[in-house]
Amino acid sequence: MELISIDRSSSSPRSPSYVRESWPACPEMVPAARRSITHFAAAAGASDEQLEAIRLTTSEALTNVVLHAYPAWLGHVHLTVRLAGGELWVLIADNGCGVHAGPDSKRLGLGLALISQLTDGFSIVERSSGGTEMRLRYVLDPDRLPTGV
Repeated sequence: MELISIDRSSSSPRSPSYVRESWPACPEMVPAARRSITHFAAAAGASDEQLEAIRLTTSEALTNVVLHAYPAWLGHVHLTVRLAGGELWVLIADNGCGVHAGPDSKRLGLGLALISQLTDGFSIVERSSGGTEMRLRYVLDPDRLPTGV
């Protein structure tokens, strides 16, 4: 399992201002993508409690893509992580079949409810190019933010 593409903008090598990555949508990518997100979040000043919430919610969101976005083919997960105005934004997108209720809808929604409870903002949008984007927002403590933010 390989990272497909990576784009990191940085004002300093130790603290990128954003991360943009694409991964194959397979189970093996979830831990690697989660590490990338939490590494960025830690550098951005997330507290230990927030890092645990970020690990859990992003795992749920990434797993949702792996399980539901591409029922009949292998696709990709597109990840963007950015610090904006004291908030950490995690965008997890796919080009899959979109969000819809299906035969397994009895189980659908538990992970999404958890994400909603543990983030400061959560939305799911249909992408104009097809697929879905999940937007997770975390408000960071201003006293912990990197200098210049």
